[in-house]
Amino acid sequence: MNMDYFIKGHSYGDDIISILQLFYPNGTYKRVDIPTGNCVMSAVLYDNIYAVLILNGGKIGYIEEPLPKDEAEVKKRLKLTLFKLLMGYYKIPLPWGALTGVRPAKLVSKLKGEGHSPREIVKILKEEYFVRDDKIRLCMEVSDREEKILKNSDPNAVGLYVGIPFCPTRCLYCSFTSYPLDKYKDKIDSYLDCLEKEMEFCGGILKDVPVESVYIGGGTPTSLDERRLKRLLTAVLKNFNTPSEFTVEAGRPDTITKEKLEILKDFSIDRISINPQTLNDKTLELIGRHHKTEDFYRAFELARAAGIGHINCDIILGLPGEGEEEVINTFEGIKRLSPESLTVHTLAVKRASRLKETLESFRLADFNLMDRLLSLSGEYTAEMGLSPYYMYRQKNMVGNFENVSCCKPNHECIYNIQIMEETQTIIAMGCGGSTKTVDKGQNRIERIFNVKSVDDYIARIDEMIDRKKKGLKEFIK
Repeated sequence: MNMDYFIKGHSYGDDIISILQLFYPNGTYKRVDIPTGNCVMSAVLYDNIYAVLILNGGKIGYIEEPLPKDEAEVKKRLKLTLFKLLMGYYKIPLPWGALTGVRPAKLVSKLKGEGHSPREIVKILKEEYFVRDDKIRLCMEVSDREEKILKNSDPNAVGLYVGIPFCPTRCLYCSFTSYPLDKYKDKIDSYLDCLEKEMEFCGGILKDVPVESVYIGGGTPTSLDERRLKRLLTAVLKNFNTPSEFTVEAGRPDTITKEKLEILKDFSIDRISINPQTLNDKTLELIGRHHKTEDFYRAFELARAAGIGHINCDIILGLPGEGEEEVINTFEGIKRLSPESLTVHTLAVKRASRLKETLESFRLADFNLMDRLLSLSGEYTAEMGLSPYYMYRQKNMVGNFENVSCCKPNHECIYNIQIMEETQTIIAMGCGGSTKTVDKGQNRIERIFNVKSVDDYIARIDEMIDRKKKGLKEFIK
């Protein structure tokens, strides 16, 4: 369902949309000058906040609350007032209540920093944000584990992200910066030329800065052939200080070879992801992953034989056509392999994905099924000795749930935690890279974006470097 919105007396339109997305997922939200038809109204008038629901031109209900004096509190109350109005009318079970951000555990960390006790934090999440009890427990557990890791982190260190935007095929649900390998094979070397140029610049300004983690993602970095993969890793270690954690996404099993795994080991890389997404061949074909379950098992065994010490697997719950039987089959297969970590995603209908474009062709899981699937996930990860340490949420997730990464003791991914807690500068290089500089003293985060198109990245590499020169001036001596 599409929903218009009318605002008066404030400028928090994006925040109003974030609440609408909870109740009208995958809709369109248009700001209007006159509240008619199907519309919500959010207003600050005199000393009050108002939220009004209008359906088919008639007023269905409204809530009025006193206007807070603090401006930050005004923004929060506008969202919560509209949430309570819509929840009262639709009575949709939203496990995360009124929380709309990507990082729910970061809110817990913020409340801890303000001096709130665990009991007080639980009360705030439950009574102010209407978060469900099991999600509160998850949030608290993830925050506690992140806190333990961050205590041992070097406050002067940075993290690095290197993007390889090529994949064998584009999956149904994907909205990442990713390009089909066969169509771009003639541009790969030019892309690596530019990436090396960007790495050389960044390495020059970071020569005296400790690097805590390097994460090579994409796309699928192991889409590169053996020669180019070696070239890439050589450039990373040539330009930057040796990281304490070095991770490479080897996500597509059909890109993994014995030779590539040996190259990773030669460069002391001991953390990789091999991502089946599902262990049901019918679904793999439907979502456009041109490999079979047996290819995943083969790739996993090759990685173990090569001596890779940490293998992560990603799976997605809520894929079209999958119910409890299919998900149990996937978990049983993963359980036999005993990976060091497992990331469980809830399907999100992303704006730039093929799934969004063809949504009417698929029947997606409803809330109750997703709830059961996530309950199964908790049972299986516990059986495998994996505990949650990292979590994030996305817009338009089926059932409004979450993505959670679980791992065995002492196998947390530092890069993942830093990217979620936003306590460390992460310098991103390559097509679609988003650098994030963190000024802890002023509690300020700034971003530097690279272009998403491979062609634009190659053509505008000097412009990308110039942006970084301006944005990373605090690192330039």
